[in-house]
Amino acid sequence: MHIHILGICGTFMGGIAVLAKQAGHRVTGCDANVYPPMSTQLEAQGIELIEGFDPQQLSLNPDIYVIGNVVSRGNPLMEEILNRNLPYISGPQWLAQNLLHDKWVLAVAGTHGKTTTSAMLAWILEYAGLNPGFLIGGVPQNFGISARLPSPQPSPGGRGGYEGCFFVIEADEYDTAFFDKRSKFVHYRPRTIILNNLEFDHADIFADLAAIETQFHHLLRTVPGNGLVVSNGREDSLQRVIQRGCWTPVEKFGSDDGWNIDDNNRVALNGKMQGTLQWDLMGEHNRMNALAALAAARHVGVPVAQGLAALTEFKNVKRRMEVRGTINGITVYDDFAHHPTAIATTVEGLRRKVGQARILAVLEPRSNTMKLGVMKAALPASLKDADAVFCYSANLGWDAGAALSTLGSKATVKSDLNELIAAIAAAAQPGDQILVMSNGGFGGIHEKLLQRLA
Repeated sequence: MHIHILGICGTFMGGIAVLAKQAGHRVTGCDANVYPPMSTQLEAQGIELIEGFDPQQLSLNPDIYVIGNVVSRGNPLMEEILNRNLPYISGPQWLAQNLLHDKWVLAVAGTHGKTTTSAMLAWILEYAGLNPGFLIGGVPQNFGISARLPSPQPSPGGRGGYEGCFFVIEADEYDTAFFDKRSKFVHYRPRTIILNNLEFDHADIFADLAAIETQFHHLLRTVPGNGLVVSNGREDSLQRVIQRGCWTPVEKFGSDDGWNIDDNNRVALNGKMQGTLQWDLMGEHNRMNALAALAAARHVGVPVAQGLAALTEFKNVKRRMEVRGTINGITVYDDFAHHPTAIATTVEGLRRKVGQARILAVLEPRSNTMKLGVMKAALPASLKDADAVFCYSANLGWDAGAALSTLGSKATVKSDLNELIAAIAAAAQPGDQILVMSNGGFGGIHEKLLQRLA
């Protein structure tokens, strides 16, 4: 089959392209921003990329067009596909029908931690010899790639014929496509589902938290009775989702009546000690992620002891507290945090690691929700553990300086990236920890800042 992917350079659609190529399909694609690193990754897989959405691409004559949710009505190529009544499908639906339908799908959903928890779970299964497939919204450093197909194994292994057919997927609640406004994750039909947490986000498509809870309720309706729901026991929102209807056994984590972890990283299940988590990752959020991954892996037969052993070798995901360099005693980190809760958790985790060392938090409010200013009132509190805050205010529809004014002289706001870098470099001292947080490339600030510090 020849598939042509519209919007191929996004992390999710790029992952689908890689999987489709591995499955033996001919894959081509187009996007408005065809540039490294995604372009080089896809081209290395033998995938032909085209810049833009010119209707002349119809001459490729693919069997089907796979549409990413970046594509909207008015897109010239999409309009011509509609005018000619050519076959098209969303990315999640194509994935479900062609690659996931015969797999034991382990899905990881939630506002925060999806990528890291998916990477942990995939690594535990890999460590246990189950050779899982996966599609993750980042690059797990244990694998070096964001997507791959599972490797079949010779025997059923007592897992109901699913040996070699496990697939871990990051289950996003964002909408599927311009013609399908359901959340992506309703397409995946997971047998094992992790519900990490649930807060208000994606203000561009959801009116309030209740609207997102409804989508999570729809997700639970797809999980079979012989599956497992692994749910954060500390989240009232998830408890409300489950109370609306759940036909699947539930295991909670972060609560006494389920999976828990103490201050010494000793893991317990229903009060019974299972072993100790030994690793270097920072933050309570990662300890919770680990509990969820251990519970999900146990559902497919991985003993907890083996899961704990795997996590000692877990190397996290690129852009999750990734050290980009140390210059003159100043360390620069890259992190994906872009929601106030994630920002607070990331800063807190770094504070626990570095003690009294100064933390310079550098923030780009880039997500659609942040650009709308919905979360601006929560920003100052999320940054309270930082010693200084630098905010990039370009392309915002709200006044970042006013929003951060309660931080007083701790906060510096600049709309020019070079001026922001200059201000950070001027403030930095040996021993400082510079924490850069954005869900985008942030104009290459990491390398520019390291060069400036040098």
